[in-house]
Amino acid sequence: MNPKKEPLQPFAREFAQVYNELRLIAARELRAERPNHTLRSTALVHEAYLRLSVSKDLQWIDRAHFLAIAAKNMRQVLMDYAKSRGRGKRGA
Repeated sequence: MNPKKEPLQPFAREFAQVYNELRLIAARELRAERPNHTLRSTALVHEAYLRLSVSKDLQWIDRAHFLAIAAKNMRQVLMDYAKSRGRGKRGA
């Protein structure tokens, strides 16, 4: 059985092309976090992908703009992660 391959959407195609760069950006973002952080760069990139893939109005101008959008989203993932840890400590 040979499943029909569907072409990648523009977002998925761009993401695949810059995946290694995104992992480097994620590693840089994680260096600013606590040393025993449970997220790793690959998980951070994948979480950013999941969040960005459902965005209806995502548009970018060029590669640099796409990387900037993804990096901002990774920082948001880290902030949301920190907030959820804080809520857990306070029993919320």
